[in-house]
Amino acid sequence: MIGCYIHHHGRGHLSRATAIATALARPVTGLSTLPAPPDWPGDWVQLPADDPDGAALDADAHGRLHWVPLQHPGLRARMARIAQWIEEHRPEALVVDVSVEVALLARLHGVPVVTVAMPGHRTDAAHELGFAIAEELIGAWPREADPLGDAAALRSRVHAVGAISRFAPTEPTAAARERRSVVVLGGAGGDTFTADAVARARAETPGWEWTHLGANGSWTDDPWSALLDASVVVTHAGESAIAEVAAARRPAIVIPQPRPHDEQRCTAAVLAVERWPALVEAEWPRTGWPALLERAASLDAGSWRAWNDGRGAERAAAVIATVADRSGTR
Repeated sequence: MIGCYIHHHGRGHLSRATAIATALARPVTGLSTLPAPPDWPGDWVQLPADDPDGAALDADAHGRLHWVPLQHPGLRARMARIAQWIEEHRPEALVVDVSVEVALLARLHGVPVVTVAMPGHRTDAAHELGFAIAEELIGAWPREADPLGDAAALRSRVHAVGAISRFAPTEPTAAARERRSVVVLGGAGGDTFTADAVARARAETPGWEWTHLGANGSWTDDPWSALLDASVVVTHAGESAIAEVAAARRPAIVIPQPRPHDEQRCTAAVLAVERWPALVEAEWPRTGWPALLERAASLDAGSWRAWNDGRGAERAAAVIATVADRSGTR
């Protein structure tokens, strides 16, 4: 049995974990505050929420961890439920995407941990501890990229498996390449792609058709058909969003959003390198959209193949299986 802890912020962790779990040819149980997705391939443990409830006392354990508030009933119930599951099922490994505290809990129970590393500047004490106790680290980016910021020393430990997407890579048709349509891909975690901002860009580009998806637009759990209909995608720099744009082989305008540890800014800095079919903007442009869309549409989106070749989940599953097999022989 393999366990997979899935952080509840946004939806990228869940879609990535589902892709990896599907690629694992062995029993896998998801553990999360989120409800099980309909395509999850195994059992599911719904965890109690541990969100803030009033003032949190020493939430970071004097800077050594990220979220362990003293005397917090939600945290206590959550950790107890994970510990109970570990005792009942004796997992061969726990995949953590992503929580230093859950990784530490598993390791204190003698369970090997595979941690999904995230982009950004992650050299704080808590991250260093979480990385140090992990048997293996997985990065959902290609070997040609290094979005770890000042944590780049981790690069030698990270298995860069390539992007992990829910969708298989699809080459665009000639009709799609000729279409003048824009999809704005917002996220569940919040973004600056407001309805007013999109309306201004739409008014400035009468020759283009705009579709706005996300928390500030029209929410959909499955943006795939819209991505395939787009000739340019305007997106935040979340890992799953970039993975899906790359799977759709569409040129992108990437606007990183504020996130802890500069996660999206570090990803965007990598994407700003000329080899990737993306134009990076620091913030939503107030003007200049006609020229920006034309520049983006002229990019060779085929170079996304090096970012997402469709085998990222398979390679991640192989790393996890190796850890589980090694655990089973001890």
